[in-house]
Amino acid sequence: MKSLHTRIILLGAVLVILAAILGITSRPAIAGNGPSIQSPTELADQGLESIVLFSQLQAQTLPPPANQDPCLHCHIRGEETGLWTPLTRWIVFGTAGLVFVFGLVRTTSALKTRRSWKPIPKRFSAWLEERYEYQEPLAKVLEKPVPDWQRRWWYCLGGLTFFFFFVQGVTGIMLAFYYKPTPEAAYASIQFIESQVYFGRAIRMMHHWSANGMVVMCFAHMLRVFIMGAYKKPRELNWVSGVTLFIMTLAFGFTGYLLPWDQRAFWATTVGSEIAGGIPVIGNLALIFLRVGWDISSLTLSRFYALHVLIIPLITVAMMLAHFIMVRRQGIMKPL
Repeated sequence: MKSLHTRIILLGAVLVILAAILGITSRPAIAGNGPSIQSPTELADQGLESIVLFSQLQAQTLPPPANQDPCLHCHIRGEETGLWTPLTRWIVFGTAGLVFVFGLVRTTSALKTRRSWKPIPKRFSAWLEERYEYQEPLAKVLEKPVPDWQRRWWYCLGGLTFFFFFVQGVTGIMLAFYYKPTPEAAYASIQFIESQVYFGRAIRMMHHWSANGMVVMCFAHMLRVFIMGAYKKPRELNWVSGVTLFIMTLAFGFTGYLLPWDQRAFWATTVGSEIAGGIPVIGNLALIFLRVGWDISSLTLSRFYALHVLIIPLITVAMMLAHFIMVRRQGIMKPL
């Protein structure tokens, strides 16, 4: 009992000492002989300071705002920062995911069937062959031996012309996404393509130089055919289709020259249409057809655009198919 009483007395003494210490430290500061009394204005200032300090501490402890998707910036806000980040992410991780899934499917199929894996192109080819039986007639066209004398570079001029036409088609479709065929917006759209669109200037230059290359290669191909006498019987229609394709190539260049709608394009089209107007008998008709009137206007630009992207390409593709079929059937004429 004595030990219990002693412990209680000691605990009480400790509590009294702690209370005394807390009371001393919590007493207001003494200035002079008496306690300092603060005015209501000072108390209000201290309240404002504490509110400001609390708001600053709260702003520091808040998490930073989340980063927005660059794709949303591009399509909604019109910003152009970090546009390649999501595309690169999708390409890298999407490719890795496809490779993983393909490997998993291939391994599972080999374990399940106990057979070697059949490549997907062969599976698709067998699926088409079962339904359309296309391999036999296609083999007659493709599996044709090429003599050594046909492997010289001057026999490749026609193929180079077709290659430049293919480049023209691909780059022209890319440019058509941004080009506006109106007098008010045509030149501005060209400037937008060259200054704002990614790789826009490069694509436009590819379109420009492939057009020049197509004209040069087409002319060189026709010159080679003429020198070697490949226009004679039984290849008369080959020559006719080739001349038509050369005219279509020149028409491509003439109609496309007006589309930028600058001073050079305007006056070059003026001179070219006046040359067409000098044709005997049908000159005025040709001039009015090209200009959609006597003067170059917005209707002229619309007509040239329609001819450049619709009419002339359709005629060119049809004549190319006929030309290729005739060349394939008759073969290339042997050297003189």
